[in-house]
Amino acid sequence: MLPPIHPVADSLSLSHDHLIAYGRDKAKISLDAIPSGTKNGRLILVSAITPTLAGEGKTTISIGLAQGLKKIGQDVALALRQPSMGPVFGRKGGATGGGRSTVQPAESINLHFTGDFHAVTSAHNLLSSVIDNDLQQGRCRLEPHQVTWKRVMDVNDRALRRIVTSPGTPTERQTGFDITAASEIMAILCLSESLADLRARLDRIVVGFTTSGEPVFAKEFRVTGALMALLRDAIQPNLVQSIEGVPTFLHGGPFANIAHGCNSVIASRMALAHADFVVTEGGFAFDLGGEKFIHIKCRQSGLAPAAIVLVATIRALKMHGGAALDTLTQPNTPALEKGLGNLAAHLDAASQFDRPVIVALNQFHTDDPADHALVKAYCASRNIPCTVANVFGAGGDGAIDLAHTLLAHLPTETPPLPFLYPTTAPVLEKLTAIATRIYGARSVILSPQAETRLQQFTQAGLADLPICMAKTQNSLSDDATKPGRPTDFDITVRDFEIANGAGFLVALTGTMMRMPALPKVPAAESIDVTPEGRITGGSFGS
Repeated sequence: MLPPIHPVADSLSLSHDHLIAYGRDKAKISLDAIPSGTKNGRLILVSAITPTLAGEGKTTISIGLAQGLKKIGQDVALALRQPSMGPVFGRKGGATGGGRSTVQPAESINLHFTGDFHAVTSAHNLLSSVIDNDLQQGRCRLEPHQVTWKRVMDVNDRALRRIVTSPGTPTERQTGFDITAASEIMAILCLSESLADLRARLDRIVVGFTTSGEPVFAKEFRVTGALMALLRDAIQPNLVQSIEGVPTFLHGGPFANIAHGCNSVIASRMALAHADFVVTEGGFAFDLGGEKFIHIKCRQSGLAPAAIVLVATIRALKMHGGAALDTLTQPNTPALEKGLGNLAAHLDAASQFDRPVIVALNQFHTDDPADHALVKAYCASRNIPCTVANVFGAGGDGAIDLAHTLLAHLPTETPPLPFLYPTTAPVLEKLTAIATRIYGARSVILSPQAETRLQQFTQAGLADLPICMAKTQNSLSDDATKPGRPTDFDITVRDFEIANGAGFLVALTGTMMRMPALPKVPAAESIDVTPEGRITGGSFGS
């Protein structure tokens, strides 16, 4: 049985007065615990190569690395995102790690947990309903066809991407649903520094425009207080633990392909105030979660990672080199060598931010040591440390070498982050900086619709913001069918969305949708509950 949560809080010197227990194995932590901390911890960002069906295990490595640091006597905590039920019941499964490197209680975390996703969904949809009511009652300045605020739910449902509200009335309009992880309120929750900051961000949400092109803000609908009431508990970070007892602040869950992909600033600050080292992650690969972690989360908060760990697997590298999924346990040096191009692209991107980069090879039991040696030799040719980590099979013991390697390469002080663009630069210049220097694209192309929308946002004074690229996670390009390191490609922005409260401009590239779809065979089909009440299947075990 998992140990109770109170000793975990004790290991961080968290006062029990700041603990709000949710059962015996999880708790929320009062915001008052941040200033009560005495540490000034160092932040370690874990990212990865481009995802494949072979698996990379970025979260598993994050948890394993933290457990490895604990094994060698370091004071460490984790700061991770909460899973969305969309992927849990869809293609990806849960997001609590794997094997001997998991956070617990996994069943609760992957489902309802402490209700944060429900709070975000309810707050978002309350604002949606009030907007439609004010349109019906003639109480607002909004032009019905200029409403940009949608609805959200935490399930993958392609049928809800486009709907019609109030059909047959003067306020009839096209709208739709996004997934909760893409909600601006989720991003606001994750970027807010306090209750006061949360209120200010909710107030400045842009929900649409008037007939003359003026932005209409959420504060005009007089329900910020009600939204605050729904989010009052959700803004408090959640405390759980890894399977080896590493304290884990699990809070916030934006996707990195359609949102900014990082856990909450408040959880990161709380972890840094109570531990010497904090391991965190940016969703998907460095081109998405890593870039947004730096340009959005770090720029707004002033946080900065001391080092970057890039996760790769032999299996995934072979897939990037053209190997088929059912051949990945077979020798295939040409595919592995070609697949190193994807690792090289992410190393090139990460190296622009002036901090040590370390490659963690997540070991599978079917790996050939000769393949490990090949990847290590490539990294050595670039003066990049590379360590094999068996965190799935051995937990913290399998990450001791990785932990020592990390500590050996940490600078004495964490330098300021260099950003690839200023927020005041023209939007096309910001897009181009990301596309060319992170993805390796030739240029950025704006569709006519994107140009029209950008002109609207610029005229409304809403363009001096960081960019949040909504792009496929399956390729460095905006074409999901191009793995490896594609060349001679352009990034096409088909439209823009404004997240003024969160503080960024969303660029929708390629065919990326903010409401994902289920695969042909959803993971939900394999999940069940035994007569004894144990959840089985999916990512919950057999």
